[in-house]
Amino acid sequence: MLEQQQVIEQLQAQLEKLRAQLKLDSETSSKPPSSNLLKKPETRPEASTEAEGNKRKPGGQPGHRGKTRKGFGRVDRCEILRPQQCQVCGSLSFAEEPVRVQTQQVAQLVANPIEVVEYQRQRCQCAHCGQEQTADWPSSIVPAQDLGVSLQAMLVWLGNLGHLPYEKQQEFVQELGGISIGLGTLQATNSRMADAVEQPVNQLWDWAVEQPHVHVDETPWPVKGVKEWLWVVAGNLFCLFHAADTRSRAELEQRLGESV
Repeated sequence: MLEQQQVIEQLQAQLEKLRAQLKLDSETSSKPPSSNLLKKPETRPEASTEAEGNKRKPGGQPGHRGKTRKGFGRVDRCEILRPQQCQVCGSLSFAEEPVRVQTQQVAQLVANPIEVVEYQRQRCQCAHCGQEQTADWPSSIVPAQDLGVSLQAMLVWLGNLGHLPYEKQQEFVQELGGISIGLGTLQATNSRMADAVEQPVNQLWDWAVEQPHVHVDETPWPVKGVKEWLWVVAGNLFCLFHAADTRSRAELEQRLGESV
């Protein structure tokens, strides 16, 4: 009987310990915010009618001066709309000069935003000296690459800032322009862009080290099922990221030096 009582006491102690661990989160322990569990109450809390009436609604508030209504800073095409038939007498003839003009700028998604262009680069003989000269490629393309500079930039933006997987990028381009792009092309495009920005990013790291105030934080970052860490270094008008295997101070010293 005594042994049974001891077992019960041990189990109760373990139960209390487990309950205490379940209550730990980023606010009550050293756990990162990403480890917090999403806890929702089983019943919706009752809110007073007065509180619901004072609740701020999403979107622009009454009296707010909108930004989009001011225009987009450019007009690509102007379309003049004239009345077709008089609703009073049915006449189809109208005076040449309008009585009043109402203007509205609208950003439209055109039918074929992706254009496939075949460049035929010619090599010609000079009529004066007889030497042969080859035309230059336009700056909007990269020789031997199937995607133009602007399209590559958009895909890299979608993948890195928009977090859109390669498969979704393929679907996006197919829906937008009716063309198919291979996964290898998307991977190579992203890799080339990473190489292109490496030098300016390193220069920004060197500049960040000299700043008087820099905020640093880290969060878990799963990569192919392996737990890694994503460091962020931010300050006034800049934000840098550093992927690392650990969350130790050594990762921070590697980028910002030992005097941080």
